[in-house]
This record gives sequence, C-alpha cells and structure tokens, in this order.
Amino acid sequence: VQLQASGGGLVQDGGSLGLSCVASGTMFSINYMGWYRQAPGNQRELVATITSGDSINYADSAKGRFTISRANAKNTVYLQMNSLKPEDTAVYYCYCNAGVIVGKRDFWGQGTQVTVSS
Repeated sequence: VQLQASGGGLVQDGGSLGLSCVASGTMFSINYMGWYRQAPGNQRELVATITSGDSINYADSAKGRFTISRANAKNTVYLQMNSLKPEDTAVYYCYCNAGVIVGKRDFWGQGTQVTVSS
C-alpha cells in the first residue's frame, strides 16, 4: 500500500491550507485514515483520524480549526486547515490502517511540509 500526499506549503499566520492523500495498492479494506504531524525536536503526534464509517477523532489542537474528510470510493483523505498558527508548522504525515493479505497493517505517507509564518 502506498500513500501519496499533496498540498502543504507556506502560509501566513491565520491562513488556510488543504492536504489530500490517496492510498493505492492491493488492499481489501481501509479502516482508518488520517493525519499525524511532527515538528522539529518533537515526537509525531495525532492531528485527526477518520474511519470508514466517518467516525472522527481530532487532537485538541485541531478542534475547531481543522476538518478531516474522506472519499471512500477514491481511497482519499483530506485535511482542511484553517486559522493556522506558527505552532502548526510541521511535517504532516498521511496514515492509513488497511486490511492486506497478512492482516491489518499501518501505512504511512512520505510527509509534506506545512510552514506557518508569523
């Protein structure tokens, strides 16, 4: 399973950005999709996840500002980020938990940089 993320970039404080991620490859199902992020010197942390049934979990830092959505037919997950702050600056990683031949496994995308300037 491969995850290809797009979007990200440089935006000013208070601005908006959108991320998208497509999962491809041999899989029987996708259970969870979502986004994590990692800032320099910090551990990777949850941003938001969404299940195939559209059950959503947000990190406290994302609530009210970020919106995760999913197009199941396209194996795609989106993250709309509004009211961005400099502390949102990080590499954002797409994630999915998918059913493959050997069972359920976690997969990660390559990461996309989001930089919020003050």
